[in-house]
Amino acid sequence: MHDIMDILTVCIFFLTIGFIFWKPNINEAIPATVGAALVMLTGTVTLSDLGAITETISGAAITIIATIVMAIVLESFGFFNWAAEILTRSARGSGIRLFWLTNLFCFLMTLFVNNDGSILITTPILLMMLKNIGLKNHQKIPYLLSGALIATASSAPIGVSNIVNLIALKIVHMSLYMQAAMMFVPASIGLLLLAFLLFAVFYRTLPKKLPEIPSWKLTPGGHPLMGEAPPKAYRANLMRGILIFVFCVRISLFVASYLHFPISAMAVIGSVLLLGWRWFHLKVPPIDMLKKTPWYILIFAFSMYVIIYGLRNIGLTEWLIHFLQPLVTGSLLHASVLMGGLLSVLSNMFNNHPALMVGTLTLTNMGLDPLTLKVSYLASVIGSDVGSLLLPIGTLATIMWMHIMRKGGVKITWGQYVKVTIVVIPITVLFTLVLLHYWVSWIF
Repeated sequence: MHDIMDILTVCIFFLTIGFIFWKPNINEAIPATVGAALVMLTGTVTLSDLGAITETISGAAITIIATIVMAIVLESFGFFNWAAEILTRSARGSGIRLFWLTNLFCFLMTLFVNNDGSILITTPILLMMLKNIGLKNHQKIPYLLSGALIATASSAPIGVSNIVNLIALKIVHMSLYMQAAMMFVPASIGLLLLAFLLFAVFYRTLPKKLPEIPSWKLTPGGHPLMGEAPPKAYRANLMRGILIFVFCVRISLFVASYLHFPISAMAVIGSVLLLGWRWFHLKVPPIDMLKKTPWYILIFAFSMYVIIYGLRNIGLTEWLIHFLQPLVTGSLLHASVLMGGLLSVLSNMFNNHPALMVGTLTLTNMGLDPLTLKVSYLASVIGSDVGSLLLPIGTLATIMWMHIMRKGGVKITWGQYVKVTIVVIPITVLFTLVLLHYWVSWIF
């Protein structure tokens, strides 16, 4: 009977992941919740386990929800339309300059919000902007695909840009401050390499000169995070003030981590202050956040972790420990390259959320010394945040991106996607993993 329940738990995991891949337009929280309920029924996750799961993911989930609330508030001010307008003006008719500005925009949005929120924000804006510029569909692909890859990979430098990274930080007992100190430099240099590789791949396709735009205007509406149309007149000073405020909130998260103050509490304080600012300027009460906030992220994270916990309880992590321990304990370079490579493979097979959770739970039970554990974890993050981009199904962000692209009328096939990623992703991942080893060896 026990073996049957173990087999059922494994089948539930594969069916849940398979359904998310098969129906990306359906809210991923639905199959995850059904899967979690079925795992509970098998008995592989007990009621007492739910308390440990809640403690592990609650802080990360609240932090991510708070940052998405800030993104919704920014949209109310018309901030993203304003940013896209600046992008177009700053390009000054150069398609190449627009390419670099687009990637910078996507990078900053992930740092200020998170990877999933960045895709939801930037992709519709880029679709509208490129349409208004007058580019043909094949000319839009370099901007949209490179923007999506950069936006998703940009969650690697800081843990607060990705909910699964935050959950994993909690599991390995690593502070946000320490994660940034060890990861920001190698991951950012890796992102720069990724941007240059994308530029080399797309150079011939990029229009050198953009069409003339008689009266550029972003049409309000059609944006997943957008409610009412933004105000007709918004002042640049107000926008800069909001940007500085959000930047200060992000910095405060690292200060909070350093001072051992709850990161989630600091994120909530920032969101509440920004909501108050909006109420004062736009006379919009905060009650609309109850409807606009994507609460399903909490449900998805919790449900997915229940399923992974079930796999852990039936011995998956012990099997992985037996396989990985001799390889990881060889040296820091082995730990970095092997864990990053393994998580890249697992992420493209099963999606990066469950892959990183399984990998992190495995690492914590290996009895590794603190430095090897941290390097192995950070390498796992590189694999799950960057290596996962090899296939469109590797991350929820790219699954959502493909769906938004189809809705926006720009078709991109798996073949077109992989033709680019097979060139740029393996090189970027290997380079970043090796650089992580040398950077950590240098600072320690």
